[in-house]
Amino acid sequence: MGGVDAVAPELQTLLISLITIACNLGTITTPLVCHGVFTVQKFGLVEFDARMASSGNNNSFPFGGGEMGALISLRDWSDAGLGPISGWPQSLKTTVGILLRSPVPIVLLWGPDGIMIYNDAYSVFAGGRHPLLFGSKVREGWPEVADFNDNVMKVGLSGGTLSYRDQELTLHRKGFPEQVWMNLDYSPVLGENGRPAGVLAVVVETTQRVLAERALAKAEERLRQALNASGMVGTFDWHVQSDTFFSDARFAEMFSVDPAKGDEGAPLAEYLAGIHPEDAQRIASAVNHAAVTGEKYLQEYRLHKNGNIRWVEARGECLYDKDSKPDRFVGVVVDITIQKEAQERQRLLAREADHRVKNIFANFHSMISLSARSASTPKEMAQALHGRLDALLRAKDLIRPGIMGTEHESKHTTMDALVRTVLQPYEDGSPSRIILNGPDVPVGAKAVTGLALALHETATNAVKYGALSRPSGSIRVTWGASGDDLHLEWDEAGGPVIDGAPVARGFGSILTERSVTGELGGKIEHDWRRNGLRLTLSVPLERLAV
Repeated sequence: MGGVDAVAPELQTLLISLITIACNLGTITTPLVCHGVFTVQKFGLVEFDARMASSGNNNSFPFGGGEMGALISLRDWSDAGLGPISGWPQSLKTTVGILLRSPVPIVLLWGPDGIMIYNDAYSVFAGGRHPLLFGSKVREGWPEVADFNDNVMKVGLSGGTLSYRDQELTLHRKGFPEQVWMNLDYSPVLGENGRPAGVLAVVVETTQRVLAERALAKAEERLRQALNASGMVGTFDWHVQSDTFFSDARFAEMFSVDPAKGDEGAPLAEYLAGIHPEDAQRIASAVNHAAVTGEKYLQEYRLHKNGNIRWVEARGECLYDKDSKPDRFVGVVVDITIQKEAQERQRLLAREADHRVKNIFANFHSMISLSARSASTPKEMAQALHGRLDALLRAKDLIRPGIMGTEHESKHTTMDALVRTVLQPYEDGSPSRIILNGPDVPVGAKAVTGLALALHETATNAVKYGALSRPSGSIRVTWGASGDDLHLEWDEAGGPVIDGAPVARGFGSILTERSVTGELGGKIEHDWRRNGLRLTLSVPLERLAV
């Protein structure tokens, strides 16, 4: 026979409660059943113990029940208020007989005081509190959780039930406070009059499981932190023949896949959908190539999620079964976004340096021509050229932080000071050459570089191609605050005739637009009039002041 171990604890508890109620109500009258003389077998069958078939005799109670059964027989129950066993009500005997034969820790809390009668399994749970706990009042036996047990007794004796999962309590089972977790189920036990006379408690300690789960969670968190610090996105394992792709939760999330599917598995196509459309086909082909040829897999590609782009590097290889067919494709993915951004910045810096050198020579050429026209002697020309070069260096100081990535070194200024500093190198002493008009609108340290870069690029283009490339050319720059924005107009006149907008955008134009729209959140428009460029620029005042 299977024995009591073959039945789930929950089923046992349910069976105990049903039989107890039935006996109390008189639905079951068989003495052997209502005296607790049976064992629960596999499939929920009830088998009577032939050795106790002659029972029905109260003197042989509690009919075994291990060490606790013997302790019941030996103990004097008068001091507990229960009196001699022979006088115990049948409902009490039935319940005790059942719990003694359960492998699950069960304790009966009888009467208003909750006199504790439990089985061998519960005695192990009680630890150092046993055997003094046996027969004691529950509130006194477990004083550290007296309030908790007081609620249990009130609810149970009122006919209610309670159920807790992983309930945390602090018990003194070994002479010192101990944090424990338990699954607790409480149900009322009916007395002879059909009313609750006690509370039956099924106690299953879950401390080891809870601590193991918490330790696992901490280990996983440490692993996530380590992966984050190293740039590791996670690992993957594609079961090729079933097309089931497994991954870490973080890996799945990066690929816009439900993290739960990382453990459950999903088709490879769901992960490929998270790759940038321009890279997806290349990666799919690379995976297939590695699976067919056995070559190592190494690819860099972009992921797109919520409008953001992340660069990753994937490494892996295909594993084959005994028939040399692709079985599993395993590997790792690392986030290389920071490295890619650094590479892009280096590329831009190289282009920027080349662009700057060309602009410097263009500026020098213009300044030499300008100084030669306005000077009457070599000495005057040298002095004028020296002054213009100094002014150009001051203008370069304004834009250098943006080029070097050190915007935090910029200082606050005003629009008037900023425009004058940028255009001062191109002054020739004529009041009509460069005309500036606008209030002293504050410009914050972060906004200085972007705005100076835009003005400097526009001035450089004017020197190379526009109004400042001709002695008769002029520039008028006006600005002012209107509503929530700063508005600036740059008007050129007297330069070469413009046949239309440039066919291609130069690097300087790209830098200007990036500074105004990207860094400052503003707008910039070019009107390529035949007699000269008109540029309009607007920047939110709140961004300008930062």
